[in-house]
Amino acid sequence: MDNTDKKQQVRNERHKARMARLKEKVDAKIAAATDDKGLLLVLTGNGKGKSTSGFGMITRAVGHGLSAGVVQFIKGNWECGERNLLEKVGVSFAVMNTGFTWDTQDREKDIAAAETVWKEAKKLLADPTIDVVMLDEITYMLSYDYLDLDEVLDAISHRPEQQHVIVTGRGAHKQLLEMADTVSEINNTKHAFEAGIKVQKGIDW
Repeated sequence: MDNTDKKQQVRNERHKARMARLKEKVDAKIAAATDDKGLLLVLTGNGKGKSTSGFGMITRAVGHGLSAGVVQFIKGNWECGERNLLEKVGVSFAVMNTGFTWDTQDREKDIAAAETVWKEAKKLLADPTIDVVMLDEITYMLSYDYLDLDEVLDAISHRPEQQHVIVTGRGAHKQLLEMADTVSEINNTKHAFEAGIKVQKGIDW
């Protein structure tokens, strides 16, 4: 065996040893994870992809035979490619349907619309037959005081034990982050729109 082969053999053996140690750690974590409960997942941050990630989880859940419901705040008057698809496979949608708050420029109208769609959200959060609920962009409703924070937190905390909830939107409230089981923050490094490129159908909406 020449030196090159010996070096390759040493590298392979070291790699195998590292992977064995890693597997041992991962297996130990898996074995220690014994709790079984519905999760609260928060997708926040200033980057693009929070709702997209949430819809990915909804699609995954439906693919596994779970039932799901989506409540859309803020962007409801845009055509939604995910809604076009997911409604066809039985996912229920409740849509605020007013658009961005800077479009309406009418606080009272926005509050009324938020409260109306929140009633539908509360029904989903109280329904044990719904496995996954997505509250898309609800963080804005809390930031703008369109919805009562305590009421939202209470509804989420008293949902059916095995129900999963996905919350999306920028600036998630501290109490929501503390309550969450999983929090992912998506940061904005670069965005085509900032370079003057129009939003693209099928990619941005």
